[in-house]
Amino acid sequence: QVQLVESGGGLVQPGGSLRLSCAASRSIFNLYTMGWYRQAPGKERELVASITSGGSTNYADAVKGRFTGSRDNAKNTAYLQMNDLKADDTAVYYCNRIRTPWSWGQGTQVTVSS
Repeated sequence: QVQLVESGGGLVQPGGSLRLSCAASRSIFNLYTMGWYRQAPGKERELVASITSGGSTNYADAVKGRFTGSRDNAKNTAYLQMNDLKADDTAVYYCNRIRTPWSWGQGTQVTVSS
């Protein structure tokens, strides 16, 4: 198993930016495509970005052009740069392996509000 710890969330005004981090406990993290997910109150968890082991990315339409995923395999860490944040981005953000997730971390809360 791999333990995942997300951080970097907070309260930000609309139009603001945040950078989330996801630290993995084991280097096998480096072998897998990682996803950034979010879950808003009363909604199901959704995938917003994925980053392959080589750094290629894909994004949900809702965040395309505003969010940028990356990773540093030497540090067993994935990142999500979020720009031009909107109220609809408010959610708890998680990272995990695509398709066959490991145990979920605690997530990091992102709140976009004026």
